[in-house]
Amino acid sequence: MWQPASERLQHFQTMLKTKLNVLTLRKEPLPTVIFHEPEAIELCSTTPLPKSRTHAGYKVTYLGKVTISGTQFLSGCTESAVVGLVERRALAQQQGTCPAGNSLLEIRPFQVRLHHLDERGEASVTMDTYQVARIAYCTADHSIRPNVFAWIYREINDDLSFQMDCHAVECESKLEAKKLAHSMMEAFRKTFHSMRSDGRIHKSGSTDDFAEDSSTPEDSTPDDG
Repeated sequence: MWQPASERLQHFQTMLKTKLNVLTLRKEPLPTVIFHEPEAIELCSTTPLPKSRTHAGYKVTYLGKVTISGTQFLSGCTESAVVGLVERRALAQQQGTCPAGNSLLEIRPFQVRLHHLDERGEASVTMDTYQVARIAYCTADHSIRPNVFAWIYREINDDLSFQMDCHAVECESKLEAKKLAHSMMEAFRKTFHSMRSDGRIHKSGSTDDFAEDSSTPEDSTPDDG
């Protein structure tokens, strides 16, 4: 049955107000809604809004990475690597060749993401990813800079060989570095639990022993097997 446009709009307005009252569960009066005939609506070009940073993580300064030797890592094993990275960045700053290094470190189960931000520290320009199962060690305990967080990552090369790279980031405070260490430990525990539930890690393996014995949140030494 055909209805005039005014009656259709009135019916639609009543129905919409009823649904809004149900959805919001509020007794306050709704603001006046003005409906227009479809013929009165114009399609106009709009300027897209700039994409803002929506990633959740910690604001850090990426100091870089350095390849280290060995496969067994104990407390203090990242100190010399961090010293070298800090001195290298200080030299680059003196020479005026140091990049901004604004980054956002996002730690989650299975994967760690390092977002390299633009000069304003807003938009993500590039992103590096690190598999949690390949992180062999991490720590927020460094004498040269207590606000530096570092992790040792097993990098797989194209020829299937691997190397151990020490990555380091400078946090806004010592507390932030400790929080990163806690987050990394929690990400490893969740990753380990999931992998063991899927049967990818045997309950009698060394990774299980680490999970049982480790009690220092600032130093974690996961073994990806």
